[in-house]
Amino acid sequence: MIYVLLDILRGWLSDHGLYSYFRVLDEIQFRTLAAAGLSFAIVLFFGKRVIRILVRLKIGDAGETDAALLREHAATKANVPTMGGILICGAIFVSTFLLADIRVNVIYLGLFTLLWMAVVGGADDYLKLTASSRGTGRQGLYSWEKLVFQLGIGLIVGFFVYRYGVQVGGESISHVLNLPFQRTYDPETKFAAGGLIYLGLPAFMILSMLVVAGLSNAVNMTDGMDGLATGISGIVCFALILLTLVSGQLSSAQYLYVPYVPLADELAVMSGAMFGACLGFLWWNCKPAQIFMGDTGSLALGGLIGYIAIVIRQEFVVLLMCGVFIFEILSVVMQVGWFKYTRIKTGTGRRIFRIAPYHHHLHQGGWAENQVVARLWLITILLVVVAMASLKLR
Repeated sequence: MIYVLLDILRGWLSDHGLYSYFRVLDEIQFRTLAAAGLSFAIVLFFGKRVIRILVRLKIGDAGETDAALLREHAATKANVPTMGGILICGAIFVSTFLLADIRVNVIYLGLFTLLWMAVVGGADDYLKLTASSRGTGRQGLYSWEKLVFQLGIGLIVGFFVYRYGVQVGGESISHVLNLPFQRTYDPETKFAAGGLIYLGLPAFMILSMLVVAGLSNAVNMTDGMDGLATGISGIVCFALILLTLVSGQLSSAQYLYVPYVPLADELAVMSGAMFGACLGFLWWNCKPAQIFMGDTGSLALGGLIGYIAIVIRQEFVVLLMCGVFIFEILSVVMQVGWFKYTRIKTGTGRRIFRIAPYHHHLHQGGWAENQVVARLWLITILLVVVAMASLKLR
């Protein structure tokens, strides 16, 4: 909104010799940093107030689960309020709305994705946390209900992102399936390289659906220890700032042979807002946590990361950066699948891990909680370094 106002008043400001005082807002890098700082400040300023409100409303996780070990772990955090994702989502929305160019399609579609996921997560949290007072046994949204909404926003994102791609030679570079080590541009001509795979609308929508829904669930599965999902998300969001700046600038995209998506660099402002919100939330969420993000925050963060990956055509790079998230959700799938398979075959269900998701397996194996969190942060940093380095291997 501030940038839009600057654009509207640019002529008047120039005529009155005032434009030089606001010229810095034309720099996408400055607005990105400003969004990060503003998000951080919002979460830090309102954090204590929100925590007090949630405690007063007794919005805390009851820690109900089928696994005895998880029940024991959750019992130690039962009085810590959840639904802290409203802080994260609120800070991202306000910072992006104020500092990004909201006339750009990918910005308002990103804000729509944020709100969609936050509402779904909020509904799930609310139903879980009020189950006892309502006298019902329903613990949150049913899995199929949540999945319908996650897949639904993925399809919507896929349709609109596909429709507004940049056209190159009758086909859109922003529709390319960007494979690892693949050059999008010919080094000599700087035109689209041969052998690229252009996705049709159905395939693009399916890919979008899988990435957005998959990452939202993956972040949700990782949100089980103080600061774990928050810290990993912050690291990934910092890398997204760099990726969006590269993808949205033609010279940078052609230099690294990655797809150029016009105006995608505006998503750097949203990525900066996400980074700042995660840092601010970590202030309250680090051990011992005073608040948890809940599904409200985890679904929104995962969905936004997936959304940005789709827009900038960097699904494989982003999935590599999110390796810890991906392995966390795979550990649950593997655990459940193997347990059911062995129970059918032998009559007794067996487990691959002590407990899933994997961070609890490490904790039960003797690692202290802060060791699990710090080491998975370090692994994520290494994955981000590898993912960013892979951009040059084309």
